[in-house]
Amino acid sequence: MGAYDLLKPALFRLPPETAHGLIHGLLGGVQGTPVSAALAERYVVGDERLAVDAFGSKFPNPVGVAAGFDKNAHVPRALSSLGFGHVEVGGVTAERQPGNPRPRLFRLREDEALVNRMGFNNEGADVVGERLDRDPLPDVPVGINIGKSKSTPLEDAPDDYLYTYECVADAGDYFVVNVSSPNTPGLRELQNRDALERILGTLDDAGTDPLLVKLSPDLPEPAVEDALGVVDDLDLDGVIATNTTTSRPDSVRSHNRAERGGLSGKPIESLATDRVRFVAERTDVPVIGVGGISDAAGAYEKIRAGASLVQLYTGLVYEGPSLARDINEGLLELLERDEFDSIEDAVGADL
Repeated sequence: MGAYDLLKPALFRLPPETAHGLIHGLLGGVQGTPVSAALAERYVVGDERLAVDAFGSKFPNPVGVAAGFDKNAHVPRALSSLGFGHVEVGGVTAERQPGNPRPRLFRLREDEALVNRMGFNNEGADVVGERLDRDPLPDVPVGINIGKSKSTPLEDAPDDYLYTYECVADAGDYFVVNVSSPNTPGLRELQNRDALERILGTLDDAGTDPLLVKLSPDLPEPAVEDALGVVDDLDLDGVIATNTTTSRPDSVRSHNRAERGGLSGKPIESLATDRVRFVAERTDVPVIGVGGISDAAGAYEKIRAGASLVQLYTGLVYEGPSLARDINEGLLELLERDEFDSIEDAVGADL
């Protein structure tokens, strides 16, 4: 039994957002200290077979932290010391916003899942951009997830996204247009082809590079194909599949399934993997697979389905700080079992 197994019962007696804040504070406290270096010694798996070249950067391993964990870019270095190969901060919006009223984050313990309706709570692009420019960045790639301000009309969304990009442009190794969060009214309407072309075209014209789009698992397949058409037409750099879902699979048992918001964690694992496969079969750009990953087998399944990189958040809540290390060590065993020389050789093996 590890330290997190001993700590988890106490954490889980706290409201989820309170527990998250506590963990965030601990990470902030050790960031940049000898403790952080000791964590890296314990958790970082250094093996060239895990390295991935994507978006003009070298990722030391394919396992990253998904957007939402570090909304305001306070602890990217601490997260990298836990063995993650990249950290995606945000979602960041042009305006500072408090998000939706609490409670807005719910555990589904029986299902190893979360429901959130956070609503892009963040300190705003000016503050986050200044922090990213001021503070040292980790040695792993940093992605920046950009959302639309709640108060901005849909027709003004391109300029809203552009403002945020300009505030954070110097710090990101890649940039993600988030049009798929279920917790900002009307946001998912921006996944239709015309709206997506306007937003992505505006950012592309401004020189945003590398530029990715994050899609919803609830988007009908024809609409996904339309979105991928925009990716190809604008020569964008990648796709993240997927965000949280508003659906509730029959397997979900917790009473918190009734809470409004996006579901993440184990119940959406197969749904997300299917969407990764669907996207990878229809585009040549790298795919980042997200949804339900909590072990090496789940990460490997998404990689074989076409994901060049994977991300997680909910798995970290349930499995603790050793998760990236455990996944990377497990991936090396799976590569040896299947006689792949590198993780890149395994990408899309099942397509």
